[in-house]
Amino acid sequence: MDRVVVSWSGGKDAATALWEVAGDPDREVVELLTTVDAENGRISMHGVRGDLLERQAAALDCSLRTVEIPPDATNDEYERRLEPVVAEYEDRGIDHVVFADLFLEGVRDYRAERLDGRDVAGDWPLWGRDTTDLVGSFLDAGFRARIACVDGSTLDASFAGRELDRVFLEDLPAGVDPCGEHGEFHTFVFDGPPFDHPVDVVAGETVSREVGDGTYHYCDLRPSDDTD
Repeated sequence: MDRVVVSWSGGKDAATALWEVAGDPDREVVELLTTVDAENGRISMHGVRGDLLERQAAALDCSLRTVEIPPDATNDEYERRLEPVVAEYEDRGIDHVVFADLFLEGVRDYRAERLDGRDVAGDWPLWGRDTTDLVGSFLDAGFRARIACVDGSTLDASFAGRELDRVFLEDLPAGVDPCGEHGEFHTFVFDGPPFDHPVDVVAGETVSREVGDGTYHYCDLRPSDDTD
C-alpha cells in the first residue's frame, strides 16, 4: 500500500488530484498538508480562511496538517518550516507527497529538489493534462468551486467570488488559462464526488491588495453561518 500526503490548497486542482489518488485501491491518503500565513491564518496566495479549510477537510473525511509560515517568508524560511514535517513523514513511512501542478516545470523542479535524497518522493498525477479538458472533467464530475482570488493584471475584481462554471470559463479573456495555472485565479472547492456533504460558503467583500509588483482581488469567502 502506497501511503500518500496531498499538498493542499483547497482549490480545484488539489481536489482533483485527491479524488484520483483516493480512488486508487493501492493508495492510502494519510492527510492533507497546507500552509497558512501565521498572522491571519489564511492561505497566502488564495486568501482562504483556515476555518474553511478545516470544514473542507472534515467534509472530505481527511486529516488536515496546517503549517504556519511568516508573512513574506523567503524560500529558506519556508523550507525550514516544512523540514520537520517532511522528516516526520519519513519516520511515519509516508511514500509520496502528491502535488497538483499541471505544466509549470520550474515549480515542479523546486518541489522535487526539496525531496531529493529523502525517503519521501513527489508525485504529480495531473502533470501534462490539457487544462481545458481538465476543468471540463472537473465540472462534469459534479465538483463546485468559487473564485477566491484573481490577479488584477489579467482579470478584474468582478471575477472574484463567482462560481467556477461554464459561464465563468466563457467570460475569461483570451490568453487566460482555463485552470488559472499561471496564477490568474485561485479557487475554493465546496462540493464534489469525494465530499460527504457540501461546505456551506458565501461570498463576502472583495478587497484589493498589492502583492509584490501586482494587484490581487480577494473575495472573503465565509462560512454561511459566520455572523461576524
